[in-house]
Amino acid sequence: MRRLDFLLTGFLAVLLTSCGQRVQNTDSKPAVKIDTVLSADRQIALQFPGRVKAAQDISLSFRVSGTIQYMHVNDGAYVRKGQLLAELDPTDYQIQLDAAEAEYQSVKAEAERVMALYKENVTTPDANDKAVYGLRQITAKYNHAKDQLAYTRLYAPFSGYVQKRLFDSHETVAAGMPVVSIISEGSPEVEINLPAVEYIRRQQFTRYYCTFDIYPHQRYALELISVTPKANANQLYTMRLQLKKEDKQAVPSPGMNTMVTIECSEGDVRNLSVPGGAILRENGRTSIFLYDASSHAIRRCDVTVTRLLSDGRCLITSGEVNPGDLVVASGVHHVKEGEQVEPLLPATETNVGGLL
Repeated sequence: MRRLDFLLTGFLAVLLTSCGQRVQNTDSKPAVKIDTVLSADRQIALQFPGRVKAAQDISLSFRVSGTIQYMHVNDGAYVRKGQLLAELDPTDYQIQLDAAEAEYQSVKAEAERVMALYKENVTTPDANDKAVYGLRQITAKYNHAKDQLAYTRLYAPFSGYVQKRLFDSHETVAAGMPVVSIISEGSPEVEINLPAVEYIRRQQFTRYYCTFDIYPHQRYALELISVTPKANANQLYTMRLQLKKEDKQAVPSPGMNTMVTIECSEGDVRNLSVPGGAILRENGRTSIFLYDASSHAIRRCDVTVTRLLSDGRCLITSGEVNPGDLVVASGVHHVKEGEQVEPLLPATETNVGGLL
């Protein structure tokens, strides 16, 4: 009997101890993971695929129509500025010039005779005016005929290379029809397309450079030329960059693909880095919980998320948060404003997961 009483007494003691532990667990503080707010004000590198283009890439055409008499260049040929590229048969234009010149000499002689008589008060002012205007008219006609003949010869506007010859000798072409295309020999350009989100902060771009797979371990400096103020059909803005090569670097050829890197600052906005798990989105409000180590209480602060990073952290901006502040890194959905929490101990080699 005494043994039975002893067993009942022991059982009641264990039961009371278990209930006490349950009450104690109910009153315990929520355990959360704590992390530190970091400053993220640094240069950010943006990368865009690009294509090398010649500084000048144009198609040349005759300003008059006719039959091509000579094509003096072939594809890939190097040409100098002012070099003759092609000629039209000048026969018809030479005949027009000869006729215009003969008419010009005749009208000029007659006009000079009338103007000389007018100076001696022998003829009327009306006759003198007709002679003056008639001479101007025939002079313009004569000069036009000379220009038409000169337009039968096509010259290179700059030094470069023939990209493609579009016609051969003895073929007939119309005025303005491309005959040959050439590219300049100067430093090439690089062209990329910017999305609107990067275009609006182009004033924060600080440095440009590009790399090529076929030129490993080489970096080519770039200089901004222009950015189109209007988006294309794909809502992208075209940026042109001048390629600057060093003396020992090879010159990339037009048409090559490249990767352009743009370094940009974050401007006047102070960016902070917090773990992705610290962000609480609730009822249209984005916020984090700051932890006060002295009182163990948490305070909710509104933030704006600006970018997600590949390491699982987020860039935020907020006037209430500073670098070095402690933030609740996980468990934000199970705590509330002003609540006291208990930080989880960091994991060690003998305490994997911080369970002990």
